[in-house]
Amino acid sequence: MSLELARTVADAVLYEGYLLYPYRATSSKNHSRWQWGVLGPPGAAAAGLGEESSMSTQCLVRGGVDAEVTVRLRLRFLQLQTRVVERVDPHDPAHFEPVSELSAGALTWMSWDEAVPHEIDLDPLRLVDLHGGRDFPVRMGAGEDVEVLQDEAGFVVGRIVRRRWPLEAVLHLNTTPIDGLVRLSIVVDNCASGTTIDKEQAIRSSFIGAHLLLAADQGGFVSLLEPPDDALAAAATCQQSRCWPVLTGQPGETDVLLVSPIILYDYPEIAEQSAGALFDSTEIDEILTLRVMTLTDEEKAAARATDPRAAEIIDRCDSMSPESMQALHGILRDPHAGMEAGLEQDLLREFGPSRPPPDMDAVPTFTEFPAATDEPSDVEAPTYTYEAGTGDIRNVDPPTFDTAGAPWWDPAEDSSVQPDVDTVLIDGVLVGKDSVVRLRPSRRADAQDLFFAGQTARVTAVLSDVDGQIHVAVVLVDDPAADLHEWYGRFLYFAPEELEPLGHGTQKTPDHREESRS
Repeated sequence: MSLELARTVADAVLYEGYLLYPYRATSSKNHSRWQWGVLGPPGAAAAGLGEESSMSTQCLVRGGVDAEVTVRLRLRFLQLQTRVVERVDPHDPAHFEPVSELSAGALTWMSWDEAVPHEIDLDPLRLVDLHGGRDFPVRMGAGEDVEVLQDEAGFVVGRIVRRRWPLEAVLHLNTTPIDGLVRLSIVVDNCASGTTIDKEQAIRSSFIGAHLLLAADQGGFVSLLEPPDDALAAAATCQQSRCWPVLTGQPGETDVLLVSPIILYDYPEIAEQSAGALFDSTEIDEILTLRVMTLTDEEKAAARATDPRAAEIIDRCDSMSPESMQALHGILRDPHAGMEAGLEQDLLREFGPSRPPPDMDAVPTFTEFPAATDEPSDVEAPTYTYEAGTGDIRNVDPPTFDTAGAPWWDPAEDSSVQPDVDTVLIDGVLVGKDSVVRLRPSRRADAQDLFFAGQTARVTAVLSDVDGQIHVAVVLVDDPAADLHEWYGRFLYFAPEELEPLGHGTQKTPDHREESRS
């Protein structure tokens, strides 16, 4: 696979966070927009002025111990370029003064920070030649470009001065044989000279959106997300810092690797329904497009003046056809497609060998409803029942549950659910409503829970779901909006094993019902 075929995903990584909705320089969140893969100058992170100066990755290559396996490496990044708008002095045409914005008729120009994309390709490298380590310097020179600005009549009204500062880095490559594979280690170090004095200088000397593309010839890379059995031990030795390697291309291909500052899955891809970059992939394309369409003409003009890439987004959204917009809404897939394949085995598992499966050719007739009208109708909603050997399994009514006449989803009507008085035994202590606990999140995948580790909370209810799992609803004791959250019923939920009781717990009441943790 060619490195060019991985460009679409790599470009999404390169420009992620480049400029956020509403794509205007006046938006406060666009005052600090470099979010991913920033390699700051040495010492900037320690001084609180920038990002760490390096990133490193280790990956595994097959066939590189004795064979002539070569690797091609491409470093991609953005270089900051300041765009300063200067207005001509009407009394001295040779003199210009910097301004934040300059307008002439319908034309507007704004001072802003742009970015210039760069790609550094190393010559093909034999893995055996990298044993012991090799260094490759990377240098990007400073530059300055001047663009004269004219009004609609052709008179000079100002100019744009674009400036870039030098960048300097070193690529460290090393290989180590391990379990019949080769572990390739890569470190990218920003080695800018001088002392960083402020945040502006730090970002000017930074590699922005830095990431790597690797292509193996006569060999292949090993997935570190799902390593095969023969590579499990070697994969466990690979270490990553501020980036992660994933296989790229068609599923099953192993010759191209993307080392991304954003954690991705193997074989990432851009949805074919996506009409173009929006620089904010944590949002949904349809939502962002609709938001762009709601901008006023003045807001759109400000976005166009902010950055040429923002202008492309505005123009693309304004010209989007109804068909393109519909494509962003999603794909309607037939939920029954392929259902017949293997359905007989599924039905046998469901109904057992003693009951014949439904006849798939016997499709029930659906009642056609009359057109909508305000007049009462005698047509009743059709009901469908299943009898062995007839009908379509897709129309089989789901099984019913005996709730003794009480809707199971309404605790107020279901006497078997009493969150106000139910308790759960935790470490020998009965915990129920108004109990005080300390949060020890551990088993749940929600990363937000980790922010509450060690905090004290008050229990508001002990709940049991239809699967018999116990969930304890709490509000934080130190949260000034705790009363409001409780009034709205917006709680945090934890499993009993994630809670540490504080105090003596809850006293049993006449209505008490203890939940089981088993």
